[in-house]
Amino acid sequence: MTATGAGPSVRELVVLRRESVTPRMVRVVLGGPQAAGMVGLTPDEHVKLVFPDADGATRPPVLAEDGETLVWPRPFPPFREYTIRRLDAVSGEVWIDFVVHPGGLASDWAQRAEPGDTLWLTGPRPTDPVPPELDLHVLLADHTALPAVARWLEELPEHVHAEVAVLVPDAGEEQELAVRPGVRVTWFHLDDPEVADAGDDVLGAHLAALELPAERKVFLWAAGEAGVLKPIRRWARAHGFARGTCDIAGYWRKERTTAVRTSRR
Repeated sequence: MTATGAGPSVRELVVLRRESVTPRMVRVVLGGPQAAGMVGLTPDEHVKLVFPDADGATRPPVLAEDGETLVWPRPFPPFREYTIRRLDAVSGEVWIDFVVHPGGLASDWAQRAEPGDTLWLTGPRPTDPVPPELDLHVLLADHTALPAVARWLEELPEHVHAEVAVLVPDAGEEQELAVRPGVRVTWFHLDDPEVADAGDDVLGAHLAALELPAERKVFLWAAGEAGVLKPIRRWARAHGFARGTCDIAGYWRKERTTAVRTSRR
């Protein structure tokens, strides 16, 4: 069952191809008849990807009779939320980029996906659009939020400038982004000893050190691992950012340890 428009939707899409973006990121391009009618609204909008059970059967939700809600089977099927890297209405392609790592449900599926395979998804569910008067976008992301940043810069309005910082494992995970006059991108690498010593504070410290031009109105967006976002949240609260001028979204949470981290310095 498929719904289109602004309401909830459930679609079965077909894998068109799989591409290696970087050593640790795989792109799965989806399409098929049910991709028709999907409309991109915001660059960080996301979908729920519904994966097969252990026996290979897939149990997607269905649209309720009211057309306004989804009815999920019990127990819930395995699913994960992902942002859409690109939604191309002309070609009918939906790009989803996966950070690959051992033992991940979505990661394992993405690395095995072959043309002709199918995947159910719900959405996309957009976030609130950025008010047009906010003409400087400060974007902070870790590796998992890089697809949203890449799309954000591709869709950035002409009058808007951007300050971008991205934390990735190493230089091999940098991607070519849509950088133009008024857009500055700073990369941080986890294999850099100074970045490793900064720990979860690296993006927050970068934000605190930015000299933001007084003549521009700022929108702050940050996404990634929950611990990395904590200093950013503190900075945002201290500087009066709130709903409408700020969106900070935890994409995942790493396991914490009580071990003492020794400095490399």
